[in-house]
Amino acid sequence: MDTAWPLKQCIKRCPNAQTPPKAGSFGYGMAKECTPRRKARLLEVLCRRQPDLTLALVNIHDAHNVSAIYRSCDAFGVGQVHLCYTNTPFPVLGRKTSASARKWVESVRHKDGQAMLDHLRGQGMQVLATSFSPTARPLGQWDFTRPTAVIMGNEHSGVEEALLCAADGELYIPMYGMIQSLNVSVAAAIILAEAARQREAAGMYASPRLDAASLQAAYAAWLEK
Repeated sequence: MDTAWPLKQCIKRCPNAQTPPKAGSFGYGMAKECTPRRKARLLEVLCRRQPDLTLALVNIHDAHNVSAIYRSCDAFGVGQVHLCYTNTPFPVLGRKTSASARKWVESVRHKDGQAMLDHLRGQGMQVLATSFSPTARPLGQWDFTRPTAVIMGNEHSGVEEALLCAADGELYIPMYGMIQSLNVSVAAAIILAEAARQREAAGMYASPRLDAASLQAAYAAWLEK
């Protein structure tokens, strides 16, 4: 990505970016100690967030996998992760293993798979699931410039059959070696990298995707982190 990417569009949408919030206002606290350089960095990252691209983690039990997925989401501009844990407890993530990525990526919990699907489709997203079934299509054949959510399943059992049947489509990552499977966190990173490649080519990182109100609210909250 262009490291010299201008912030002018973001500052227009977030006019408070150049002035610290007043005492007692939302966003006051640690913000008063935030340097101009850090403020610019926060705003730059927020203006590259992709609100219509997300992952849904279903019963992934290993803490290191979950932490790595959060880091990949932050790296590729995914600001929200959906969690559906019905038969596996959500793993305890240590601050060290998560590398603070969860601080910058919002978690949305769902009570069951259907509630999660309804929520994602209510946002106009195509819902894809990872799978090796005969009907699955290669990763590169999917259009990730569309609003998209990708379901990542349990390390051992994969995506549940009910979710596979309810998804809008299934994808797989082509592999050419003897081993025909990838760690779930590695798979998530590859999927997000392909989505980011398509979106960057379409100019979707070149201007803010969040609306002005959402951008300003997120910026004020991030100043407190």
